[in-house]
Amino acid sequence: MSNKFHTRSLIFAALLAAFMAIIGPLSIPLPGGVPLSLLTFGLFLAAYLLGWRLGTLAVLIYLLLGLVGLPVFSGFTAGASKLLGPTGGYLIGYIPAALIAGKLCAAHRKFLPAVLSMLAGSVVCLAVGTVWFMAVTHTALIPALVICVVPFIPGDIAKMAAAAAVGRILLPRLSAYLKRQPKAED
Repeated sequence: MSNKFHTRSLIFAALLAAFMAIIGPLSIPLPGGVPLSLLTFGLFLAAYLLGWRLGTLAVLIYLLLGLVGLPVFSGFTAGASKLLGPTGGYLIGYIPAALIAGKLCAAHRKFLPAVLSMLAGSVVCLAVGTVWFMAVTHTALIPALVICVVPFIPGDIAKMAAAAAVGRILLPRLSAYLKRQPKAED
């Protein structure tokens, strides 16, 4: 692997982290405190396009941006208090979600297997987030699922389908760019 290839890959991880930072704050607050956002679309697009290593790196960069105070979390919030609050488990759950979805998507680039791969990552994210929510808010399992999981299932499936569809369009172009040999003026 040449330095240019490695540098280009890291640049795309940073670009997808920036994309998540742009769409993450745009959210609709829902009763119960868990907002509806497009962030999972960005997460799964990063996992599909970059695989598990760089996709997870993009998520880590996004989370670090929010941790240091940039308002990239839902509702233009930031900081450790957001990560440690009731919905912080979902943000932390993005790490294993990107890892799992990225690993499985790399093996299955067709639409339906890619969506199922993202669904596997999402289940882990929702499990981590729901357990965290229950611990922080002292809520029982069924009410936590009603507040934190059930309302998001249709939208999450739509975002996964959109990420797989967009990813299938962008991946050949991204791969061709990353494999292109740099010219002397690059």
